[in-house]
Amino acid sequence: MPIVVRLDVELAKRKMSVGEFAERVGLTPANVAVLKNGRAKAVRFSTLEAMCRVLQCQPGDLLEWVED
Repeated sequence: MPIVVRLDVELAKRKMSVGEFAERVGLTPANVAVLKNGRAKAVRFSTLEAMCRVLQCQPGDLLEWVED
């Protein structure tokens, strides 16, 4: 898949657990795992906004396009 989710990198930079992140964003830990593992087919803008707010980052820090 050409879009790679870099959530694991941003969580590691902040030493934030999946559980803490999930709670602060309003997602289940299982849904965070789906995002982290690149199995998500879509992300709502409201979810992306919440993720960026919690991590104090830009959407481009979380999503990267990689050529096949």
